[in-house]
Amino acid sequence: MTQIDALPPLREVIATHQLSARKSLGQNFLLDLNLTAKIARCVGDLTGADILEIGPGPGGLTRGLLAEGARRVLAIEKDARCIPALQEIAAAYPGQLDVVNADALEFDPTGQLQSPIHIAANLPYNVGTELLVRWLTPPQWPPFWHSLTLMFQREVAQRITAQPGSKAYGRLAVLAAWRSDAQIVMNLPPEAFTPPPKVSSAVVHLRALPAPRFEADAKTLERVVAMAFNQRRKMLRAALKGLAPDIEEHLRGAGIDPTARAETLPLEAFCALARSVKASA
Repeated sequence: MTQIDALPPLREVIATHQLSARKSLGQNFLLDLNLTAKIARCVGDLTGADILEIGPGPGGLTRGLLAEGARRVLAIEKDARCIPALQEIAAAYPGQLDVVNADALEFDPTGQLQSPIHIAANLPYNVGTELLVRWLTPPQWPPFWHSLTLMFQREVAQRITAQPGSKAYGRLAVLAAWRSDAQIVMNLPPEAFTPPPKVSSAVVHLRALPAPRFEADAKTLERVVAMAFNQRRKMLRAALKGLAPDIEEHLRGAGIDPTARAETLPLEAFCALARSVKASA
């Protein structure tokens, strides 16, 4: 394996700092620096860009991002055991890496980054979906980030990029398509990780659109979509009955058959329904 910098191989780093992956933190380390560099290149041109990285672990992707020319990386790591290893990377790239020991669900990084900002992460499986929904549904748009390059379980990646009518189509696909262009850019087998997870993984790249494809209130749309797909086998008039007492009128007003099911609705229909519900609130 070729080295992307003068730092030790990741297996050596893990052994030195005794960084065994913890299941409770959703950790599966990607140790092949060729792969982490390839993921970094999926972000696009990193020159002159700040990168927010969540859950860097021993720093494989961090090193890839810096080696590929990132102006600066802000790495948020919950596991305090990983901080010394990340500080060694910071010493090798003076002024380019800042490491924060914090929970990404509770830490606001926006004041510490300068545009253009990209988010890149091998997301811990147990928080990945929640972070993605937060990044896709801020009250103001465009968001603070220009793109997201995120690793998920392959099944989750397929749900993010699914089309209406497909089995994987659901809340994540609707929210992703509303405000971004999303595509799977890389697939990784379980054996690429230490320890190997039970499922395959995939990297999804989401590029923020200048404006949402259709007008809708973010919180209302998220609520409509969550309720619709929470009982996806039910007709919409039943699945959404808790949304509004006159839900059938809202559905018809949005041009939706009340007996339709959520998986058949295109993005535009969900946005029309969200506008109707919001207007009557």
